[in-house]
Amino acid sequence: MDTIAPDTSGFVLVPGNPPPKGAETVWFKGAGGRDLRACIAPALAPDHPRGTAIVCPGRTEFIEKYFEVGRELQAMGFAVVILDWPGQGLSARLLDDTKKGHIDRFETFMGALAKGLEALDDRLPRPYVSVAHSMGGAIALAALADGIVKVDAAAFSAPMWGLKSKFLGMRYLVWAMRATGRSGDYAVQPGPPETFETNIVTHDKKRWQMQRALVDARPELDLGPVTWGWLGASLNILDTFTKAKALKGVTIPVFVATAGEEKLVDNASHDTICARLPDCEHVTVEGAMHEILMETDDKRAEFWEGFQRLLKRAGI
Repeated sequence: MDTIAPDTSGFVLVPGNPPPKGAETVWFKGAGGRDLRACIAPALAPDHPRGTAIVCPGRTEFIEKYFEVGRELQAMGFAVVILDWPGQGLSARLLDDTKKGHIDRFETFMGALAKGLEALDDRLPRPYVSVAHSMGGAIALAALADGIVKVDAAAFSAPMWGLKSKFLGMRYLVWAMRATGRSGDYAVQPGPPETFETNIVTHDKKRWQMQRALVDARPELDLGPVTWGWLGASLNILDTFTKAKALKGVTIPVFVATAGEEKLVDNASHDTICARLPDCEHVTVEGAMHEILMETDDKRAEFWEGFQRLLKRAGI
């Protein structure tokens, strides 16, 4: 049988950031018929796969930023799926101004996750392990809690289970802006371009520069500040996590890594939610900024050590 080379034409490729071996682009339909992009990469030993790792990126992120993570998961024996959320990466944007970080409701994200896995179902070996960062952590937890997606273990990097207090005091303003038809307006106006010295997500200059190189190579990957719609949708989904029975169905093994130098999400929410999960290990990666998986090697190693403990607990 002839071997068909994987289609990498849908990826943004820059030096020093190769895709996982055998990776290819897959397009599927999301809510409203939107074209959404996913990456699928096979296990390196396809006859004996360990399972599938489902990578759920954070806000502003895109598939290519997680190529390194994908290669590492392949080396552990997994097939890998990485998603571009609706309104991010090269998936269809939701507003005419494509730079606005917008979503109507988190169910749109959750549905995209479910539809993507459904579209790829016959190519994804079991068991499933999710690896979710920041906003992806809110999407993954909500999808698991609602039973929309089923996995056998879940790892979370700096999950967005709560927002910093400067946002929480804006609840009434968020409601007013959405009620008056301004859902698509920026909640925070774009500022000057970020530099490595002003960034608040990583101490690792090389990984920070890689994201910049990818956006420079394909400006369509760029995403600006959030809209009132995104902020309202986020507050709504985070509210669901505070309900007494919201997480009762999440009984799988869970690993949560909190960033010690966090400046974006509310770390106190990690303590609260982890205490309600029956099989959860929670660690703080001291000295790490928000993007633990894009941090320096020593801080990333702490995450992967916890991930290995998770796999052992789950028998994967």
